[in-house]
Amino acid sequence: MALVGRRDGRNFGYGRQLSYAGPQALKDMFAGGHFATVKAHSDRWQAFVKWCQSTDGPGYNDARQIDRSTLHSYATHLRQQIQQGEICIATAQNRLSSVNRTLAALRGDQYVKIASPSKALGMQRSSVRNRAPDGQDRQRLSRVVEALREQHHERIAAIVCLVCATGMRLREAILADLPRLQREAKRFGRINIQNGTKGGRSGAFAPRWIEANKDVKAALRFAQNTSPAGSRNLLTRDESYAAFLQRTVRPARELLHEQGLKGFHELRAAYACERYEQLTGHAAPVNGGHCYRIDRGLDQQARKQISLELGHNRIDVVAAYIGDRR
Repeated sequence: MALVGRRDGRNFGYGRQLSYAGPQALKDMFAGGHFATVKAHSDRWQAFVKWCQSTDGPGYNDARQIDRSTLHSYATHLRQQIQQGEICIATAQNRLSSVNRTLAALRGDQYVKIASPSKALGMQRSSVRNRAPDGQDRQRLSRVVEALREQHHERIAAIVCLVCATGMRLREAILADLPRLQREAKRFGRINIQNGTKGGRSGAFAPRWIEANKDVKAALRFAQNTSPAGSRNLLTRDESYAAFLQRTVRPARELLHEQGLKGFHELRAAYACERYEQLTGHAAPVNGGHCYRIDRGLDQQARKQISLELGHNRIDVVAAYIGDRR
């Protein structure tokens, strides 16, 4: 058993560190089995702990301090991350659900929880896109980039170009190793997205290659020229990712909205729709295409390729970007 003290002790007897206590309590709850489930809940718990101990959080390191108001403050934080394009609704709901489960494991009861993650977030998850994504009009995107540059948001403009050209997530575009990607584009004619990826999907065992066409090469050159001196990515050498989001990305969002761009995730969806048309010769379903009716095998093959390029490796997720089969 992982319980190291009395149940009424610090972190309900599971040790002095909140980050350690949660996973240990989960292992007890699942009796040492269900490794994948414990790992998933533990990873999401660590995100909660990181927030708790951040300047935006309450500063707690003892689960006994966590109450319902703490959880609702965390839900507000997650809602802001969704609005910033940092995470999707499903990720936020899963994080809240895992915090509920971990607290139940720690406490031995379900007294402190968020009854409905979706209501707490004020958003309903949807696994199928039914609206054409923003960002498919290249001329409009050029105007967005130009407006960003005029307002001295060059790094945000570089992110927009990278996401449009490669389908990167916001985090991936910010942390991309630009010199390495440029070398790969020149040497191999394709680039491997590895920095800032989700869920540990990086390294030799999770390659994510994207064809380095002229748009990709142009986006990389622009980003490299925009990269601060002495940096390999879009952060300055003494700048944290969180600080960049707060001080640089957030102020630029209002301008993006004024230009009719809902968020960076829309650009990933636009990339997916464009790739679908390139791979199948048909418009994406959300744009009125019906490839699935004509050639189901081709539709399946395209969705599989797009899921790899977007870094999901799950074909069902692609419907959230291009629409359902029809």
